Amino acid sequence: MAAKLRKGDTVIVLAGKDKGKTGEISSVDPKSGKAIVDGVNVAIRHVKQSQTTQGGRTPKAMPIQLSNLAVVDKNGKATRVGFKMDGDKKVRFAKTTGDVI
Repeated sequence: MAAKLRKGDTVIVLAGKDKGKTGEISSVDPKSGKAIVDGVNVAIRHVKQSQTTQGGRTPKAMPIQLSNLAVVDKNGKATRVGFKMDGDKKVRFAKTTGDVI
């Protein structure tokens, strides 16, 4: 099945501790059904010092379920994603406004 959410999409979190926050998807793992969103679901990880890094406590964005994310339309509201044929190309569109994403 085609992916409804892709890298680079601006999304809003629908559920969880970061509900209501928005961010851009930096990576998607379709096999596990999760995505990493910048600035959302951030955890502190302890990193050991090496020759290249200082080490210490560093924030790291953790994966979040795709079902808890929705694409943000041009009005800044959450929308569902649909597919339609535009000529001979399959494109994604926002269900609320009908605009191609």
